[in-house]
Amino acid sequence: MDDMFKQALELVKAQATVRAMTADEMTSMVNALARSLQALSQPVAEPAGAAPAAAAKADAAKSIRETAVTCLECGKVFKIITAKHLALHGLDADAYREKWGLKKGAPLACKALVRARRKKMKEMQLWERRRAAAGSKAKAAEAAAATGTVATAAPGKPKAKGRPKKA
Repeated sequence: MDDMFKQALELVKAQATVRAMTADEMTSMVNALARSLQALSQPVAEPAGAAPAAAAKADAAKSIRETAVTCLECGKVFKIITAKHLALHGLDADAYREKWGLKKGAPLACKALVRARRKKMKEMQLWERRRAAAGSKAKAAEAAAATGTVATAAPGKPKAKGRPKKA
C-alpha cells in the first residue's frame, strides 16, 4: 500500500469512530485525503523573479521581535546577535544587515533589550556630564591664562595598585 493511502485510511478510521459514515463516504474521503497528502508531500517550485528577495526582506523584518531576535543565517534565537556569532557565519554586523536588507543602523537585539538600554542611557544623561567636564576644563584653562601659570597635576605619591598588604 502507498504510504499516503495508509495515512488517509488511518484518518478516515478515526473519523468513522466519531460519527456514522456510509461506505461511499469512507471511500471518497480516503481518496480525497490521499490526494491531498500526496499534493502536500510534493516540493513546491518557487516562481522566478523578485519573490525570494521580497520574502527574505519580510523574514528579516519579522526576525527582530519583542523578546527575541532570530539569526537569519542559522535560525537560532537570541536576545542579541553578537559579533562573535556573526563571525561563525563569516560576517560582521554591517555585512549581515546588508545581506538581509536591514537598515544600516538597525540594532541586532530584541526590542525589549533595546528599549531598556535606551531608557538607562537617558537616565544616566552622559551628555550632561561631558558638557560639565568640558566647561570645567575651559574655566581652568582661562584661570591659568589669566594668572600666567601653567596648571599641573599635584605632585605626590602615585596610588598603589592591587590589594592592600596583610598585616
